[in-house]
Amino acid sequence: MVELDDRVWNHGRFRRANPDYQLGKPFVYVGMTGLDPDIRFDKHKAGIQANSFVQAFGLRLLPALYERYNPMSYEDARSMEVELGIALRKSGYGVWQA
Repeated sequence: MVELDDRVWNHGRFRRANPDYQLGKPFVYVGMTGLDPDIRFDKHKAGIQANSFVQAFGLRLLPALYERYNPMSYEDARSMEVELGIALRKSGYGVWQA
């Protein structure tokens, strides 16, 4: 999970993906990786297999939102990524998923 800068809201693609966004809630990217999250974040920022929103607007990792889920199997991680994104959207977050 990566916190995204508020400027991400200026992108129509992001707004369309988050019609129920609640003002004041965080903007986040939800993804999964087999790498150390710090290394994966650095790769996003460097443009290596990067999500464009993370590369341009990624501020920091949010370990408080993901540490309790690690480690897990690949299949569990795939399911958790989707479930977590859905739950955060229902809570009013602005969410982007790969």
